[in-house]
Amino acid sequence: MSFSNLGLSEPILKSLAHKGYKEPTPIQEKSIPAILEGSDIMAAAQTGTGKTASFTLPILHNLSHPKNNHKGHQVRALILTPTRELAAQVRDNICLLYTSDAADDM
Repeated sequence: MSFSNLGLSEPILKSLAHKGYKEPTPIQEKSIPAILEGSDIMAAAQTGTGKTASFTLPILHNLSHPKNNHKGHQVRALILTPTRELAAQVRDNICLLYTSDAADDM
């Protein structure tokens, strides 16, 4: 399985390739397509398995979609975390995935 099989946009795929991500983890394989289809999910996995990317990649995908760039209409996301430290980790992860030459296409 590769990220290209999950339904993510080309700019997201370019960003992942630029960062060296080749294959989704099991939790990403299961959750990303479900989230892109609009389903709610609840998932648990060990630290380091890619849980944050499981929900942030679909958020970035939706934010980069042209239909969401209309004036006056914005996709909004609220990510709640139990601690400030985890919030900082989530932010760092999003910045890592979003900031690259490929992100300029988003």
